[in-house]
Amino acid sequence: MPVGIRLVSGNSHKALSRAISGHLEVPETSSTITRFSDGEIMLQITENVRGSDVFVIQSTCTPVNENLMELLLMLDALKRASAGRITAVMPYYGYARQDRKVQPRVPISSKLVADLITVAGASRLLAMDLHAGQIQGFFNIPVDHLYGSPVIFDYIKRCEFKDLVIVSPDAGGVERARNFARRLKATIAIIDKRRESANVSQVMNVVGDVEGRDAVILDDMIDTAGTITQAAQALKDKGARKVCAACTHAVLSGPAVERINASAIEELIVTNTIPLDSKQGQCPKLKVLSVAPLFAEAIKRIHEESSISSLFV
Repeated sequence: MPVGIRLVSGNSHKALSRAISGHLEVPETSSTITRFSDGEIMLQITENVRGSDVFVIQSTCTPVNENLMELLLMLDALKRASAGRITAVMPYYGYARQDRKVQPRVPISSKLVADLITVAGASRLLAMDLHAGQIQGFFNIPVDHLYGSPVIFDYIKRCEFKDLVIVSPDAGGVERARNFARRLKATIAIIDKRRESANVSQVMNVVGDVEGRDAVILDDMIDTAGTITQAAQALKDKGARKVCAACTHAVLSGPAVERINASAIEELIVTNTIPLDSKQGQCPKLKVLSVAPLFAEAIKRIHEESSISSLFV
């Protein structure tokens, strides 16, 4: 058991926090999170953390604003309790899609969240598959950026796919698909799409040969599943033998589960950076892989001041 590590968990994903705790053999530091009658959050760290190396585990998933506020209050409480170093461990970083101005008079929300986390007391960030890589530059503190691809890669490698082709659902994901395909000795294809508005997209064309092949659509997150299900149908229309999909962050909001169940996708491979609710958990096409060992190893190496670059693949 690494000496000096403290794990503090919010309410966003207790199962993942417990799994990380188990891999590290470090018990979670106790805290209480209650609310006033008007919903205002009241929080207390109930153990001494003075001088400790503290890791705060909190995904800012649904309910996003509640979980973000919990994280900020935990960071502030630990700062005022004189913790030695405070690392915000965010398996899923909410507001990451709002990383630039795409219209007049809109905020850059992911930069604002970065500022809030830093001011609240974080001295380091550990995150996974940020929607936009430049978000690392929004922080003036060290950022360790993990990827869910090693976990997904190991699973896909064990599957018996025939003439595998890795598919990027848009032009922005081509580098991710190319790196993945190279390691699997597979080919790549690209979905050419036009996004009409937020959460609405229209698949236009498939670039690449998919006929008679097994296709895996690779993305960082799936929200309403509109893009991924349209992409799956486009691949089927072009003669793909089997279509699966994989992503790190299973947001699965709104009609996502219904769309996936009715789609040409045979299996949806996701990680557990976001907890599944009862509706999502009943989706028969879901295969959930755990990233707890990866986060546990990263936390251990950060604490020991050893290199974690081998985990950035």
